Amino acid sequence: MESWGLVLDAILVTHHHRDHIGGIDDLQHHYGNQLPVYGPFSQRIPSINIPLKAGDGIDLAGMHFDVIPTPGDALQPPSLFCGDALFAGGCGRRFEGTAEDMWASLERLAALPEETLVYCAHEYTLDNLRFAVAIEPDNRELQQRLLTVEAQRAQGQITLPSFIGLEKRTNPFLRCHLRSIRDVVENHFADTFETPAKVFGALRLMKDTWR
Repeated sequence: MESWGLVLDAILVTHHHRDHIGGIDDLQHHYGNQLPVYGPFSQRIPSINIPLKAGDGIDLAGMHFDVIPTPGDALQPPSLFCGDALFAGGCGRRFEGTAEDMWASLERLAALPEETLVYCAHEYTLDNLRFAVAIEPDNRELQQRLLTVEAQRAQGQITLPSFIGLEKRTNPFLRCHLRSIRDVVENHFADTFETPAKVFGALRLMKDTWR
């Protein structure tokens, strides 16, 4: 950061996975243990010194953050810091909780304004979109998005942020309520999935084993 002339004023933590919190203590030590570390009240992350819960708000770097019930925060203009809950073109693995829990969280995110910028925690867009095209090969906007992302990654560019409207149109994990997605999943497993949450759970299993 210092090589870029940047100063770290605060840290915003979305959840407790080690790849998100592993460097906090070192950063705190470097900055004399003076950094405010914002994070979820419900998760035991020792580094957090300003715990937040749903309904809280903070003002930081000239912006206002509102905490919403899933791991994410909405800014003005609307932006979403969603950790691993939602990725560009995909979503996080289901390490904890149920498929119903995760689908409900994604539905909350999908209900945000379509122009909401999506700042997820990992650059997995290319792999996610290749899977998405395998699920929806006739989705023309998805095909074009994949071509764009392939070109961006070939040039070493990042593909983030995304935005909610684009994810709703091209991310299969936000489209599990559609009959076309359900048909693909049911054909794959030779089984019936009666609710979008069950379709989501099965689709996540497909992605976990997809190569």
